Amino acid sequence: MHIDTFDSAAFLRDHWQKQPALIRGAWTNWVNPLTPDELAGLACEDEVEARLITLDANRIAAEQGPFAETRLAKLDKTPWTLLVQAVDQHVPEVAALLNAFRFVPNWRIDDVMVSIASDGGGVGPHFDQYDVFLIQGLGRRRWQVGARCDDATALLPHDDLRLLADFKATEEWVLEPGDMLYVPPGFAHNGVAVGDDCMTYSIGFRAPSRSELIAGWCDEVLAGLDDDDRYADPDLSAQANPGEISAAALARLQAMVIEKLGDRAAFTRWFGADSSTRKYPEIDWAPDEPLGLDELRAALINGGVLQRNPASRFSFVRGAAGTVLLFVDGECHECTDEIGVFAELICASDRVEVGADLASSEAAMTMITTLFNQGCLAF
Repeated sequence: MHIDTFDSAAFLRDHWQKQPALIRGAWTNWVNPLTPDELAGLACEDEVEARLITLDANRIAAEQGPFAETRLAKLDKTPWTLLVQAVDQHVPEVAALLNAFRFVPNWRIDDVMVSIASDGGGVGPHFDQYDVFLIQGLGRRRWQVGARCDDATALLPHDDLRLLADFKATEEWVLEPGDMLYVPPGFAHNGVAVGDDCMTYSIGFRAPSRSELIAGWCDEVLAGLDDDDRYADPDLSAQANPGEISAAALARLQAMVIEKLGDRAAFTRWFGADSSTRKYPEIDWAPDEPLGLDELRAALINGGVLQRNPASRFSFVRGAAGTVLLFVDGECHECTDEIGVFAELICASDRVEVGADLASSEAAMTMITTLFNQGCLAF
């Protein structure tokens, strides 16, 4: 599904991480890809992350799923919102929504959260640390946007939700099916359902914090260090004052740290693997019956088309001498020649037809077979 009335270049220039943007009728022939009953069914599954937000006497309460069907059947008395994470991993029609946002690099995409709400339902005024596109799928929702927030912004005391203590709307719209609102990181916003069966699709984008990057990369570096790799000063000479930490010693000490932390090639491999790790790696997507290399090759030669698992994350980095590092679900695959071409194609499109030349390559088929039997690829 593609956005009909949207200039991505103008949007990136004028709005991305700068200002909210309302896009009326982004899909002129919008078709809601999921029914409320189907979403409620997902919220009852053990492997699906879901939350239920209820509003009673101006108090917002949050419950974590999975939910029993009987619990969801008792939601008529007070305003409520049911939110289900990563619906794109379970419903291909929802995953197709992401094709409209490929002007943002794949590694930045988090997931598609889908919510269903009764009249007056919402999660309260809040702000997020990531970009989000809010697509109205069914019914109507009133969105209010306020000022930009930061760590100093006052929050209400709540164990489960980050609710703003003082929210003042600067803009307000009611979205109809097919309308879309973009909210940059840090902007206060509040959505309230107008009528029942209000469904909203939230396309969220990841943005690692500096602290997360430093902590993750340092852990990776530390895991590869040897205790015997220590400070040395074989050219030591007597100092006028033994209590001084000399500039030469500080330079040598800092160089020991920077040399390892500044290894660009190693950082590339770590970040490629880390950023491509699946959102829910504990879920096993492997096929019940693995295919052998020859069996898979025959199927591809006979017209089989490979498709990425929506739950898998694919990205690549161009290396030296024409090589390509393909990262899939936290693993790195070094690709050369025609395998590198395939790696770029499968990252650019969710479906790829494998030609006879690639099918005849043992190296390519070995990698494809591995990805297929891990559940990263399917027909």
